[in-house]
Amino acid sequence: MTIKAILFDMFDTLVIVKKNHEYYTPSFLKMYEYLKRNGVETTIETFEKAFNKARDDLYEKADPNLEEPHFNVRISQTLKSLGYNYDVSSSIVLSASSEFCDEFMKYVYLDKDAEAVVRNFYGKYKLGIISNYAIPECIDKLLRAYGLYSLFDVVVVSAAVNKRKPSPEIFNNTLNALRVSAKETIFVGDTLEADVDGAKAVGMKAVYIVRRAEEGNILPDVTIKSLSELPSVLKQLLKV
Repeated sequence: MTIKAILFDMFDTLVIVKKNHEYYTPSFLKMYEYLKRNGVETTIETFEKAFNKARDDLYEKADPNLEEPHFNVRISQTLKSLGYNYDVSSSIVLSASSEFCDEFMKYVYLDKDAEAVVRNFYGKYKLGIISNYAIPECIDKLLRAYGLYSLFDVVVVSAAVNKRKPSPEIFNNTLNALRVSAKETIFVGDTLEADVDGAKAVGMKAVYIVRRAEEGNILPDVTIKSLSELPSVLKQLLKV
């Protein structure tokens, strides 16, 4: 087969998130404290209850169509429910989202093989990222912080296109941006449903990197335990 593009999932593929959602409480507190400093007068208990309701209401509508509302929408709707009329593009909402992101970034780290593997493929293939995440700007910040942003031809994040994996739209959006076909593309990810099934459903070859125990009937084309295995995996797939 001919390979023209390699696409990666972001979290727990290229970048590892510390387990048990350690990031959430400090990130939430950082966001709340920023809003409190800027005139949102409510207790953290009241704010958290309103925030959780806004999140649940959004995803109740979004989940059936695999949509991904931007994190800013969640903050805006929370504030409106508390009597503060800030829309999604207001500076206070944007800054609150940024505060959450900046704290979240302290709880992730680059996979030990990620940079070497991406740099090895750079210039040989078109490279891209397809990630499910509600703050697209945060992924850009992480890639720039790790010095990898310029190595990718395209970065597509679910909240930027309002579709999340395994929706075919987010995969096809990326293929169109790269001007390659699914048959010429390999996707590398750590989840069977979102990454492997999503990629294979549009015709890509899927490489599954094992990060945790997952059960299911979804079969990747290749399974690896380390990103360092990718160069040899590509040689195998080129012979198919």
